[in-house]
Amino acid sequence: MRSHAEMKESLEEHFKQLRLPTFRTCWEEAAERAEKEGLSYEEYLLELAERESEERRKKRIERELRRSRLPLEKNLESFDLERLPAPARRKVRTLVEGTFVGRTENVLAFGKPGSGKTHALCAIGQELIRRSGGWTKVYFCPCSHLVQRLLAAKKELELEEHLKKLSRYDALIIDDIGYVQQSREEMEVLFTLLAHRYERGSVMITSNLPFSKWENIFKDPMTTAAAIDRLVHHSVILELNVSSYRLEQSKQKQQTEQQND
Repeated sequence: MRSHAEMKESLEEHFKQLRLPTFRTCWEEAAERAEKEGLSYEEYLLELAERESEERRKKRIERELRRSRLPLEKNLESFDLERLPAPARRKVRTLVEGTFVGRTENVLAFGKPGSGKTHALCAIGQELIRRSGGWTKVYFCPCSHLVQRLLAAKKELELEEHLKKLSRYDALIIDDIGYVQQSREEMEVLFTLLAHRYERGSVMITSNLPFSKWENIFKDPMTTAAAIDRLVHHSVILELNVSSYRLEQSKQKQQTEQQND
């Protein structure tokens, strides 16, 4: 008959081989508690399995948040929902539930610079990852950076492969479309991306330009109409018609400094 030390060593080796790190670190402590409280074998195993599952969920969320490239300071807790018009508040509260991703719907956020468009979509993106336990994959990228990567991939004849890599993400957040004026060739690869994701994956876009000015982005009336058509077919539109949050913060800071002088 094997000694307790031998069984302990053997158990920990099996847990290591089976890749059960939480079992490996918690089984002995949980066994002592189970013996004291008179828990059944099933209750003991259930506790270990629940701990293992929870630890894996946390690590999966952390991993996907890193991969997402989302600015983590732009989260739901730091976002002032009360600044938004009532319809936009209701939409944000619904969007964080994440059901739009399953329907491959898009989210289009419009507003002036500083109105909170980027913060809103980043907060939603983080909630998609957290509430799904890390199973929903999100990727954030400024439009100018994304376009340059697509253009470089096209020149290397690897555009299709790059599009396939992006298709692994359930939601793609493209920040500040139209903020930097791009060439026709650059906008062609962006349109290719939007066409590739149509009804395959959600696109989340921020823009300070209304649709009526999107011809400035895509350079051509036909391409502009086709891009808008694909985006709005299945979409939620967030109109953030509020003043600049950064400007408000600056004014408040100035007022505070004047009062303290």
